[in-house]
Amino acid sequence: MVVNTRAIVISAIKYSEADLIVTCYTESNGIKSYLLRGILKSKKSSLKASFFQPLTQLEIVATHKNKGTLEYVKEVRVDFPYQTLHTNIVKSSIVMFLAEMLKNCIQEEEPNTFLFSFLSQSLEWLDRNEGIANFHILFLLRLSNFLGFFPDATNMEFPFFNILDGNFQEVKTSEYCLEGETVESLKSFFNVTFTNMDSIKLGKASRANLVELLLTYYSLHVQGYQRPKSLAVINQVFA
Repeated sequence: MVVNTRAIVISAIKYSEADLIVTCYTESNGIKSYLLRGILKSKKSSLKASFFQPLTQLEIVATHKNKGTLEYVKEVRVDFPYQTLHTNIVKSSIVMFLAEMLKNCIQEEEPNTFLFSFLSQSLEWLDRNEGIANFHILFLLRLSNFLGFFPDATNMEFPFFNILDGNFQEVKTSEYCLEGETVESLKSFFNVTFTNMDSIKLGKASRANLVELLLTYYSLHVQGYQRPKSLAVINQVFA
C-alpha cells in the first residue's frame, strides 16, 4: 500500500556500507522503520541523508506492507525546514535527548493525531524561540499525557509525589513517595506553557535533579525503558 504522510524522524542508523535504517513517527501509522538503500553513496538519488537528521519533519511517500518488516520510502521532502534546531548547539543537544526519549517511549504502529500534532508544534516552537532551558522538562511532562501516565494534580498542595501511582499525597505511604525541593520544582511546570516557562528559575543542580525525577518516573511507566545516553550532554549544556 502506498501512503502519503507526514513523518518525524526518530533515529537513523547506518546499515552496511551505503544504507540507512530510519525510524519515523508517522501521522498515518505511528512508528515505522524504513530501509533506505544506497543513500549514503548515491549522488543521483532524490533521497538525501541530510533529510533524516533527528526530529526532522518530513512529508513522505512510502510503501507500507504492514507485516512487521522494514518498509520503503519512494519520495521525501522536508515539511518544515528548521532554521536553528540542528545548528544551535543547545537546541541540537535537546533534540538528541528528546529523540532518544521518543525512541524509548513510542512503539505503537497506529495513528495518534494528537500526539503527532504535539510533537510537530513543540519542535516548531523550539526552532523559532529562545529562552529554552526548561523546554525538555516541560516537554517530558506534557508527553506523559499522550503516553497515558500524566500525573494527577488534584492534590498538588500535598508535599509527597508518588512516582509509582503518579499522584500527590499528604503522607508518605511507600518508598516511591518523594518530597522536597525537586517535587516543588515539578509542581511549577503544571501551569505554564512553552511561552512563559522561562519564568521558572532553576539552578544547575535543581534542573538536573528535576530531569532525573522525570526519568525515574518514566522508567516506572514505560515498558522496556532505557536510560538515555545523551543525558550527560544535556546536563552539561545547561550547567
